[in-house]
Amino acid sequence: MVDTRFHRFSGPSTIGTILTAIGRDDLLSGLSDPALVITGVTDLELAGPSDLALAASPTYIEELRSTAAGAVIVLPALRDAAPAGRVIIAADRPHPLFADVLDLLYPDDTRSVITSLGDDAVPPIVERDVTIGPNVVIGSGVEIGRGSVIGANTVIGAGVTIGRNCVIASNCTIDCAHIGNDVVIHSGVRVGTEGFGWLDHGRSNRKVPQLGRVIVQDRVEIGANSTIDRGALGDTVLGEGTKIDNLVQIGHNCRIGRNCLIAAMSGLAGSTIVGDGVLMGGNVGTSGHLTIGAGSVIHGRSAVTKDWPPGSKLAGAPAQDIRDFWRELATMRKLTKGDKR
Repeated sequence: MVDTRFHRFSGPSTIGTILTAIGRDDLLSGLSDPALVITGVTDLELAGPSDLALAASPTYIEELRSTAAGAVIVLPALRDAAPAGRVIIAADRPHPLFADVLDLLYPDDTRSVITSLGDDAVPPIVERDVTIGPNVVIGSGVEIGRGSVIGANTVIGAGVTIGRNCVIASNCTIDCAHIGNDVVIHSGVRVGTEGFGWLDHGRSNRKVPQLGRVIVQDRVEIGANSTIDRGALGDTVLGEGTKIDNLVQIGHNCRIGRNCLIAAMSGLAGSTIVGDGVLMGGNVGTSGHLTIGAGSVIHGRSAVTKDWPPGSKLAGAPAQDIRDFWRELATMRKLTKGDKR
């Protein structure tokens, strides 16, 4: 569910009203219940009877089969996979249709902005023993827990919550985020920035609304000048005790487990799932929409392009089991040394 602390909802509206408003009356005749009232938009697995969700490719067929969403936008080929009683909106181009709905229900001019301090602003809640440096900007409805420190020139966006005994250094921006206790965020960090989501690639490059959040659990540390993008609909999550080095990019909807270590200049593409206790060397990259199992070790400059089970030890680009990597390297060395011409 989109968090309305950060993104105001213009509904509720019936699905028929929504389609008419975005100029898609042509889809009304195929609806089983155009009067269904939509109270939110979310992912298939989280949706309830009054929510709208998206199934834009066959990779989501299992989630579609079990979803409780009241209405689902689907590819025509997936129409029969939805549970009985759902309002199915079949479209040849489901992603642009879904983006149109998001733009209508969560208009850009009502989404949280970093300096939301207008006449309708809600005063921040600041517990005792909080230290706030010079030139700090705190948005509407912010909550900051006891003993936390906010460094100079940092900007806290509307609706953000920060736990107790946190240290937020200077020149940070934090938006669309809930931050736990004992978190350390070093200088220049950006939390809750828009995810890199686009449609019609290489042509119009239409932006996909990024309406999710960042959840930073207790005892996380984020190094200087790192960037954590918020989710597209769901959450980007940094698990308890995880430590992130300087200059790391975490894409939208990534889920990082507990007690992970991610070294400098690594980049995780959107929807990368990392299990507990994973160690990543410097300059590791992932191609997104993949899972790295708990306890894995990813050596520096590896490029992870597929799922790996727990306990994997990887190296190379593309990443492979480290024993295969060294075996290949040894073979290549033998071949090159063997020809003396």
